[in-house]
Amino acid sequence: MFNVKVYGAGSIGNHLTYACRNKGWQVTICDNDDKALERTKNDIYPTRYGIWDESIKLINTKVSDSEKFDLVIIGTPPETHASIALDVLKLNPPKVILLEKPMLTPDLKSATELVDLSKKTGTILLVGYNHTLTSNTIKAEQLLKKEILGKPITITSMTREHWGGIFSAHPWLSGPVDSYLGYFSKGGGACSEHSHAINIWQHFAHFLKLGRIIRVSAMLNIVKEGKVEYDDMCFINVVTENGIVGNIIQDVVTAPTQKNLRIQGSNGFLEWHVGYKNGKDAIIYGDAKNREEILIEKTRPDDFRGEIEHVSQILTGGYLHPSPISMERGLETMMVIAAAMISNREHREVIIDYSKGYSTKAIN
Repeated sequence: MFNVKVYGAGSIGNHLTYACRNKGWQVTICDNDDKALERTKNDIYPTRYGIWDESIKLINTKVSDSEKFDLVIIGTPPETHASIALDVLKLNPPKVILLEKPMLTPDLKSATELVDLSKKTGTILLVGYNHTLTSNTIKAEQLLKKEILGKPITITSMTREHWGGIFSAHPWLSGPVDSYLGYFSKGGGACSEHSHAINIWQHFAHFLKLGRIIRVSAMLNIVKEGKVEYDDMCFINVVTENGIVGNIIQDVVTAPTQKNLRIQGSNGFLEWHVGYKNGKDAIIYGDAKNREEILIEKTRPDDFRGEIEHVSQILTGGYLHPSPISMERGLETMMVIAAAMISNREHREVIIDYSKGYSTKAIN
């Protein structure tokens, strides 16, 4: 049984706690807000999962805690990810740290220090782009191994979802002004918050050996209302190291939700869908004449089961290949987020030079 510490008693902290408890792991949730801890015990967890789990420990982060953990999950706002992770690595490094997405803020502050310290301590850093580990992704990979597409030509990805669902899951927030979501500099807005679309594009590009994204041209719609400043729509054109051209769309305004990806090849296509129908994800594939549809039953907890099962394999030494949620993959997504922000601000295409490390100095 592994010992897990979860930073953040919000929605994601509860989801991942439940997934860990289903594995039989011991979980401690910590938060700097006692009201958030009370809300977890009396509202969020029992409402979602039927009953409060008395084995879960709840502590305030102000309380000194020297207990050793195998896994630390950081589900706090993005602007706190780096500082918490660095403190954990310096004081009591676990086997694995799982950071919720987006990994960092778009300024990429502390990225290099995180990379260096994780290597020094031997702690494995992961980033919670859990769609890379769900059943629809696994099925898509199985089909792609059969080379049903022919030669891959282009990839299109989108996560277009009104963020009303986020606020429904966080009813204590009145709107974007009350959290990082309303500030792109803090990791909010469409480009960062819905960066699943960037990441799943990169995931399939890696799977098909199409190279990393190196050219980015983006247009963001910036909303400024009172204190808030965020992008509600983000449109990104990209080119990989191997010359594959594609596009990515993310927004916080679309209802009903559209979460999908399409790979077009010389002999056919494959579409990957999240929430294709009520309670179902989907894979659709075929060519100009034929079309096959595979429906996959899915509940909300299923989005996290594959992620925690993957972490379990890493903790037990049973996963030997590069992880689809590795720190490096998370940082690649952050580089595209940062590049999109720069491209939009400067009204031009930008180039990512990975040889210069994970910083804005590598984006020109």
